[in-house]
Amino acid sequence: MTASTTMTIRLDPVVKDRLGRLAEGTRRSRSFLAAEAVAAYVNRELMVIEGIEQGLADAEAGRTVPHAEAMAQIDAAIEEAERGRS
Repeated sequence: MTASTTMTIRLDPVVKDRLGRLAEGTRRSRSFLAAEAVAAYVNRELMVIEGIEQGLADAEAGRTVPHAEAMAQIDAAIEEAERGRS
């Protein structure tokens, strides 16, 4: 069993009620569903932050592509995909 810890949060009463309905419908506890939602949110937001940090490091190190070159590559990929559908 995975170790866990307790945390208290405040919810809008409407959200709490909806969470309860979801818990009943899925036969899961409100606590389980809330923990899953928090974990998903934290993971997604950390990925965003890490991507930004990586982008800043790439820019600082000169690992960039000029805008015009990037757009030309994107346009070429779109044109190729459109030809492939024909």
